[in-house]
Amino acid sequence: MIGNISKLKNINILYVEDEKALREITLNILEGFTKHQYVGVNGNEGLALFKKHQTDIDLIITDVNMPQMNGLDMIKEIKKINPNIPIIVATAFSNTEYLLKAINIGVDKYVLKPVDMKKLLQIMNQSLLYHELKDLYLDKLTSLPNRNRLKKDLESSKSTLMALVDIDKFSTINDLYGESNGNKTLYKFSLFLKEHFLKKQFKLYRVEADKFAIVLKNTDINVSEFYTTCKNFADDVEKNAILIDDNEIDINVTIGIAQEEGTLVYEYAQRVVNYARKKLEQILIYDDSYDIQRSFEENIKWVKQVKNGLKENRFKAYFQPIIDTNTQEIYKYEALIRYIDDNNEPVAPLHFLEIARKAKLYPKIIKVMINEAIHLIKQKNKRVAVNVSFDDISSSKTTTYVYDILEQNRDVTSMLEFEILESEEIQDFQAVIAFIKNVKKFGCTVGVDDFGAGYSNFNMLTHLDIDFVKIDGSLILAIDKEKNQEIIVSTISNFSKEFGFKTVAEFVTNESIFNKIKELKIDYAQGYFFGKPMDINDI
Repeated sequence: MIGNISKLKNINILYVEDEKALREITLNILEGFTKHQYVGVNGNEGLALFKKHQTDIDLIITDVNMPQMNGLDMIKEIKKINPNIPIIVATAFSNTEYLLKAINIGVDKYVLKPVDMKKLLQIMNQSLLYHELKDLYLDKLTSLPNRNRLKKDLESSKSTLMALVDIDKFSTINDLYGESNGNKTLYKFSLFLKEHFLKKQFKLYRVEADKFAIVLKNTDINVSEFYTTCKNFADDVEKNAILIDDNEIDINVTIGIAQEEGTLVYEYAQRVVNYARKKLEQILIYDDSYDIQRSFEENIKWVKQVKNGLKENRFKAYFQPIIDTNTQEIYKYEALIRYIDDNNEPVAPLHFLEIARKAKLYPKIIKVMINEAIHLIKQKNKRVAVNVSFDDISSSKTTTYVYDILEQNRDVTSMLEFEILESEEIQDFQAVIAFIKNVKKFGCTVGVDDFGAGYSNFNMLTHLDIDFVKIDGSLILAIDKEKNQEIIVSTISNFSKEFGFKTVAEFVTNESIFNKIKELKIDYAQGYFFGKPMDINDI
């Protein structure tokens, strides 16, 4: 019984045979079952045909003992070009030595001469199926089972204990060392996994570019013991750099562990590894108390609300006053985004802004803010500051929009300020320098926001043509009580004055804090002590 060979109708084959009579008979039959046939009479011709049509050829059938170049030498050269191409050899029973060599160099199937055509068609069908399954379920780089295999293995499983291992910031390795070295790193990392999680007890998978799954085979190991094994592995990874061509590549991992039935275990492991990363934990075990599902539901809700809010103009700027610490008069306002809900109440950005960034919706919000800021300047002749992120600056679409708006409103742009968020990692200083230079052509003022919150870099400030530094509120909140915070803020203030930068303190919530920042000679203050963010009509 041949089985279902209908799929052969869609394939192109390379057929190489030096015996004319056999070639013509076999070819005549193949023409009735396959889409197209490329025919060679020796290894040289076969190789040349493959090089010319390799993107079209799905399967190769070849004789072994041929003049000029035999089938085995041809196969070796073809495997260098495409190691996964299915190859069937046709050989006489007396040529068993050739047959063994063919198997050693990666030939899938063989058929003995004289060729039984039913057998050949069946073998062709099997060979294609084998490669389809191999590609479907195997990761080519690491030779580990892939995500498809994992999901299939989990479909009918009972309670499964598994860990998801995520390499931290793996894209940085590709950026620093190149994709080729990145692939070598992943391969060596997979070997490291195999050393720690032995085949007898665990099954390993590569489920994404930089994510690996570990599934426990031995049910005698409990969650606590599995956690310890994973923790030891994570610690070893951090201690031992991976050596690639004399380069020591340091790796850190985040691990999420879950126990559940069927494919739910993979879903829970994904949730907890993302949660662990968010909480800056090296390893976490899934627990319903984390309420991760509710978090996802909240995210989904806000993605929809942000999209609808942009369509329905529900986003608007509220403006918080920033006062001169010497005169206590309002010097300018900061534009702060708000979502106006169904009850006409403003919703603070902590509920939706980060979600908007991840959903790639933030560029539309920054456009709203700039337009609202210019509207206030024109309507009430007030200075306004607008936050701008590194993502905004690195987006040519966003910066082009900003420059166009500034060009259209040159008469008021000297009243507009930009606050670059320093709490985000700036990956391209040249882009930031170019942005500052371009907006300053329109008379805009530029500062660094949230200084002291994240990747604080005093040297960075000296290389940017800025006008002011806004000190992060986390350093201001308890400055009247915490000596360490006072010292840090004093250092920032003194440094800024040396380089001619004005300073702004945010989160000034009471008189005691205000008196302390005046003592430290901070130029401007912002916070609820002077006023909450307000609607434009209330200014």
